[in-house]
Amino acid sequence: MPNESQPGEAQARKQMAQEMAAVRLRMSRVRRKLLVLSGKGGVGKSTVAVNLALSLAAMGKAVGLLDVDIHGPSVPKLLGVEGAQPTVRDNAIVPMEVAGLRVMSIGFLLQDDRTATIWRGPMKANVIKQFLKDVEWGDLEFLVVDSPPGTGDEPLSVAQLLEQGTGAVIVTTPQQLAIVDVRKAITFCRSLNMPVLGVIENMSGFVCPKCGEKTPIFGSGGAERMAEEMNVPFLGSIPFDPKLVESGDAGQPFMQLHSEGEAAKAFAEAVRTLVGLSTIATPAPAPKATPPAKANSPMRIAIPIAGGRLAMHFGHCEHFALVDVDPETKQITGKELVEAPDHQPGLLPKWLHERGATVIIAGGMGRRAQDLFQEQNIEVIVGASAKEPEALVEEFLGGTLRPGENICDH
Repeated sequence: MPNESQPGEAQARKQMAQEMAAVRLRMSRVRRKLLVLSGKGGVGKSTVAVNLALSLAAMGKAVGLLDVDIHGPSVPKLLGVEGAQPTVRDNAIVPMEVAGLRVMSIGFLLQDDRTATIWRGPMKANVIKQFLKDVEWGDLEFLVVDSPPGTGDEPLSVAQLLEQGTGAVIVTTPQQLAIVDVRKAITFCRSLNMPVLGVIENMSGFVCPKCGEKTPIFGSGGAERMAEEMNVPFLGSIPFDPKLVESGDAGQPFMQLHSEGEAAKAFAEAVRTLVGLSTIATPAPAPKATPPAKANSPMRIAIPIAGGRLAMHFGHCEHFALVDVDPETKQITGKELVEAPDHQPGLLPKWLHERGATVIIAGGMGRRAQDLFQEQNIEVIVGASAKEPEALVEEFLGGTLRPGENICDH
């Protein structure tokens, strides 16, 4: 008797492949992802995540802030946007613009701050996937992800969905009880091959606003010693500052209002260290320092061609159609057909970059090849169907290009 579940399983696998392709496409425009973790609750992780993001924005970086704490979202309160509701444009969720950040949180989708989110793991994973693939993040230098305490569904989902290009920042307080759990968070990251960019010790002493004397309320130095033992970077100590509490309760950006305080200086120093370290967030070579294309910059779309249509594997094509596009008018302004070079590992990304390509539309492409294209600042779209290049470009510009299954994901 035939197995009736096979067609359903095949459809589910196809849908999963399509969703992952959509996540990769959206995240290809984000250069570095910082997953902020803590081994336990109560260490000020969300406060640290928000102020790291604000510090990066103060350095002139394009920064997104994603709150995936499904059961206890804090970011809307900390930034004073409780009750805000994001809009939808061109089938994408538009993140809130707050204090120079692009912000998204489950808190924006709840009826009010008393609504409990009673979800199991699969539902939480699905909404996190939606935040990554359906939010119009645009071109970002950093996406800071505020994750709930522990090593459960939410951080695991983010780590698996973001794949390469992600590094972890782990937050603790000085006391040993918190540091014991930090070791578990570091082990969690290593089991997923996710680099630990560093540890931050929060609430590291109280600095008297009158005399400047520092009192180690919870002890001090424990996180730095632990980081040395675990062979991970130590990003610095953030002293306890009552203004941090006041700013959070008032929904005001601390780093913008109190930039001269000791806590603000410690955040800024941690970020300066992070910017240097975050280039190791992926085992692939660091991306070239070419700035991302601006929204109205000329666009050149590369399409591998065989027999006048899209070749289903980019490395087996006869020619490349290089189609020039005005992104503002969404009109094709030119087309060039060039003979494909001899197929050599790693050659095509650099070859197409030298010819001005900013996007490649392919039928199938392996994960390593996608990474190489992204290093050349070329946006990758896989799973397209075998159509003529002009038709594919028009669908892409019109937002109707629906990538299918990546037939060569190896």
